[in-house]
Amino acid sequence: IGLVYKFTHTGFGYSQSFVITLIMMCTIISLIIMVVGENIAGAFSFAGALAVIRFRMSLKEPKDIAYVLFATAAGLAVGAGAYLVSFVGVILLSVFIILLTKLNMFAPRHTTKKLKIVIPEDLNYEGVFEPVLDKYCNKYELLKVMNIDLGTLFELVFEVKVKKDISEKAFMDELRTLNGNLNVVLVLYKYDDKVYAN
Repeated sequence: IGLVYKFTHTGFGYSQSFVITLIMMCTIISLIIMVVGENIAGAFSFAGALAVIRFRMSLKEPKDIAYVLFATAAGLAVGAGAYLVSFVGVILLSVFIILLTKLNMFAPRHTTKKLKIVIPEDLNYEGVFEPVLDKYCNKYELLKVMNIDLGTLFELVFEVKVKKDISEKAFMDELRTLNGNLNVVLVLYKYDDKVYAN
């Protein structure tokens, strides 16, 4: 499932963490079903535990949610007296997760980044940056255009898949020759909130 997702994913927003979460969820759900089975009380206990976790925690990474579910399933198995299921399930899934992480399985083929270019108000930006983007990126998409500094400047935000082994400095230098040497910011997606909050 992870391989099919990786090779059929198109566009932006691919997440290695999400693929590993898919793999974890298969094993975790199997563990839960083995413990709960047809025990209706156990099923309700598990649902109640998940509801409490959901409203008490703020989780941003898909893998974090899977780890919470993993710990809850292990606790449920121990609480139900299924010590062997809990022990074997935790050991096998832990080893498997460590292997996936160490081998860097399902890593994206291209690095997806956000590119912010500030331009003067009088610059007609349509078609200006495309030759440079074609040179340094496998794929790009203009996400938004907005005016800043009381309308004296425009800000263009692109989503880009940068080619491997390019010089980011050369990329940014070429962009700065086109935008009048104003700000150019290239940032990884996982750091996007910190940078664009400023």
